[in-house]
Amino acid sequence: MMPASTRIVAATGNAGKLAELRALLAPREVVAQAELGVGEAEETGATFAENALLKARNACACTGLAAIADDSGLEVDALRGAPGVYSARYAGEGASGADNIRKLLRELEGVAPPMRTARFRCALVYLRGAEDESPLAGEGAWEGRIAEAPRGDGGFGYDPVFFLDEYGMTAAQLGAELKNRLSHRARALDQLRAKLRRPL
Repeated sequence: MMPASTRIVAATGNAGKLAELRALLAPREVVAQAELGVGEAEETGATFAENALLKARNACACTGLAAIADDSGLEVDALRGAPGVYSARYAGEGASGADNIRKLLRELEGVAPPMRTARFRCALVYLRGAEDESPLAGEGAWEGRIAEAPRGDGGFGYDPVFFLDEYGMTAAQLGAELKNRLSHRARALDQLRAKLRRPL
């Protein structure tokens, strides 16, 4: 297993995801792929797991380092699982988080709160190198429902409209520490850690 001093490349250009991965993987050093001149991989997979593997292989191939990649998104039951793997570009290529939220709320106009169930889903893949034929993977889901209007200014993406009944607030209203314990990404990482002989 890799030595504790080895850096891990995070195959993401999303600042919010990078911050969460750094918090979840501390004290390991997690380096953003952009800092090493790595461009975004094309996300052509049909599932979160396929896209995560594509991103991890790209980062490994470009840097020669171990890499961790995440692909995640929102699945809304009333929309038959949309936006799914298209979550980041739901409102079109280059769409902002606010653009995506506006489209989502338009699509759900008239849908009663009990029918607005949804979940965040995350797939994480860890590769020791570009030729690693046995990638380690974890998946996690976080259940909630879609609020009728954004609340809170924390988090990123769809967090302002992802409402958690048990807390009476959205993911954007949770503190970062609590979110990092509850989130789909934390659950995926727990699975990933369990597949390693020792923690990352």
